[in-house]
Amino acid sequence: MANDKVERQLDALKALRGAALNPQSLVQLKKSLDDKVNLVVAKAAQLCGELNALELVPDLKIAFERMFEAKDQQCWAKNALAKTLKDLAVQESAVFLRGIQHVQMEPVWGGSEDVAATLRSTCAIALTQCNDMPRDEILQYLVDSLTDHVGTVRMDAVRSLEQMGGHEVLLLLRLKASVGDLDPRVTGEALEALLEMDGLASLSFVAAFLKNRDEDVSDEAGLALGASRLPEAFPLLKQAWEDRPSPTFLRAMSVSRIAEAREFLLDLLVKGRSRDAEEALHALELQKSSEEIVRQVERAVAERGDAKLQGLFRQRFCRD
Repeated sequence: MANDKVERQLDALKALRGAALNPQSLVQLKKSLDDKVNLVVAKAAQLCGELNALELVPDLKIAFERMFEAKDQQCWAKNALAKTLKDLAVQESAVFLRGIQHVQMEPVWGGSEDVAATLRSTCAIALTQCNDMPRDEILQYLVDSLTDHVGTVRMDAVRSLEQMGGHEVLLLLRLKASVGDLDPRVTGEALEALLEMDGLASLSFVAAFLKNRDEDVSDEAGLALGASRLPEAFPLLKQAWEDRPSPTFLRAMSVSRIAEAREFLLDLLVKGRSRDAEEALHALELQKSSEEIVRQVERAVAERGDAKLQGLFRQRFCRD
C-alpha cells in the first residue's frame, strides 16, 4: 500500500539521524529530495540541515523550486527546504524571493486559509544573509513583509529588519511602532528591536508606549523595556505598574534581571497585597534557575507567613 511505502521511506530516513554522512546516505537523501511525496521531501530536507549536508545544496534548491509546482499540502516540504537552505547559509536571493511572496490557500472548515505564512517568514529572515542583492532592494522586500496579512510574518519582518541594521531601519521601526498594528505583538517586536539597536537613545520613545490607551500595547512596551535589561528601564516599569498594576510589568521587571527590580518584587512578596504578592511570585518564577534567587524568594514567602503563598511557592519553585 502507498501509505506503507511512505512509512518505510520515513523510517529509513530517521535511521540516518545522528550518523555521519557517507556516500550511501548522501545517495539516499538525494533520492528522497526528488521524491513525489512532500512528507518524504520534508524529512530529507530536515536531515540535510541536521547533518550539515552542504554537498546537497544544489539538490535542495531543485527540490525547493519543484515543490512550488507539486502538491505540497500545508507547505510541509517548502517550509523544511527553506529552513535548511537558510540554516546552511545559502546566499543566493533567487532561492528565497519566490518563497517570500508565496501565498497558498487551502480549504478549512468554513472557507480557506493561507498556509504559507511560515514559508514567507523563513524566506524573509534568509534574505538578510544574501549577498547578491543591493541592500535597498532587500529592504524593499522586508517592508512589503511588514504589511503581510499574517501577524507572525510581520513580526519576522521586524526581526529581519533588525538583522539588517542601519539608521534607515531605525526610522522604519519607529514608523511601524507609531503607526501601530492589528497585532500588538508586532508593535512590541518593533519596540524591542529599537532598544536592542539603539539602546538609551530610544528609551524615551519606547517608554511613551507605556501610557498607550491600548493596554496590550502598553504591556508590550513593558516587556520590551524588560528585555532591554537597561538599568534605566526599572524606574519606568515601576511607575507604569503604580499607574496601572498590570502583572505584565512585574514579569518585565523579572525579565530585566536588574537587581533593583528583583528587590522590588521580593518586597511585594513580603508587604504587597495578596494578589500583588501572587503576581510577584509568578514573575520571579522566571528566575527559578538560580538557586540563590529561589532561596531569596523562599525567605520572603516565609516572612510573609501566608499559607496560600507558601503552597504556590512549593508548586512553582520546588523540584521533585
